[in-house]
Amino acid sequence: MPPKPRTKSPKRFVRRILLLGSGELGKEFAIAAKRLGQYVIAVDRYPGAPAMQVADEFEVINMLDAKALEDVVAKHRPDLIVPEIEAIRTEKLRDFEKQGLQVVPTAEAAHLTMNRNAIRDVAARELKLKTARYLYADSEEELIQASREIGFPNVVKPVMSSSGKGQSVVRSEKDVRAAWVYACEGMRGDQRKVIVEEFIRFDLEITLLTIRTLDGKTLFVDPIGHRQERGDYMESWMPALLTPSQLSKAKAIAKKVTARLGGAGLFGVEFFIGRNGEVYFSELSPRPHDTGMVTLISQDLSEFDLHARAILGLPIPQIKSHGPSASAVVLADREMSVVDYQGVEKALGLKDVEVRVFGKPDARKNRRMAVTLARAKSTTAARKLAQKAASFIEIISPK
Repeated sequence: MPPKPRTKSPKRFVRRILLLGSGELGKEFAIAAKRLGQYVIAVDRYPGAPAMQVADEFEVINMLDAKALEDVVAKHRPDLIVPEIEAIRTEKLRDFEKQGLQVVPTAEAAHLTMNRNAIRDVAARELKLKTARYLYADSEEELIQASREIGFPNVVKPVMSSSGKGQSVVRSEKDVRAAWVYACEGMRGDQRKVIVEEFIRFDLEITLLTIRTLDGKTLFVDPIGHRQERGDYMESWMPALLTPSQLSKAKAIAKKVTARLGGAGLFGVEFFIGRNGEVYFSELSPRPHDTGMVTLISQDLSEFDLHARAILGLPIPQIKSHGPSASAVVLADREMSVVDYQGVEKALGLKDVEVRVFGKPDARKNRRMAVTLARAKSTTAARKLAQKAASFIEIISPK
């Protein structure tokens, strides 16, 4: 039997939010929603996930299992379904939406952005946005051919993954096999497919957090610069230095693509700023972005507060910046079934520094476990301060 939506009343302020994905981003969103008195049910594939620790209820399911998703929706009858990760059976989100449930921002947006091939085709072919040249491959043999057509170096990514998993730079044909294997290891979902992109020589990667409100307005946060390793974010800072023309182009592109996706909420729109000064659309997340964790210290309303307000239809009269800010990640260096933290007090002893410990129950090599946040008189100084704080923290196995 399909899940029945709750009887909705426009006067009811407290909403039941089903959060699909309960990592560090989900945790901060849950905190933002709870501060507004909302009821949060956190869902993930493993118990003890960060958002579960602060939610009203939690469920442990495989979100690629359509029946499991249907059962949890039928059980909790949420007002809003809020995806936080890519690995979700998005066809079911469309079914839920048809049944009258609100999917954030929309079921189509979730489906398109969970698959790099779908959102890239919308951006490049439908909206005619400037992107890197790209092709797809379903096998190692197709990847070899696609790499030859795109040229070397190129970038290979699974069409469905998270936090840069499975992404690598292919510098010559002899690297293709390793790239295919690595992409397959990092794939989410059940689609063995990769995207092969032209390698853009760029001066800067940015995230432009873009908010769509229920009344149709589009708002922007100051641009965020970020640095990646292995396709995963290592540090971010704001404001990123763009020319007025570059920022104007980025905003126009972000507004166009988020309008195409529809709905309300915060979107993380990624761009390359090429060495030629051109602005290239890269990717989009219809939810808070990992690089946007810097907003936990950079402004009065973090990206999580903005997402919560936008999807609940609450006012966002202004976004007040506190000045140059930065974030730096803290990674585990090995696999650990139980974790502890060393050096947090030393990091917190630094002036204008904050630390967010995610509370993940276990660790693996390069898993993101915490983030340091810093403010300073310049972005350069803020980056150095955040990195210094991060260097003090070590993920250890308790004795």
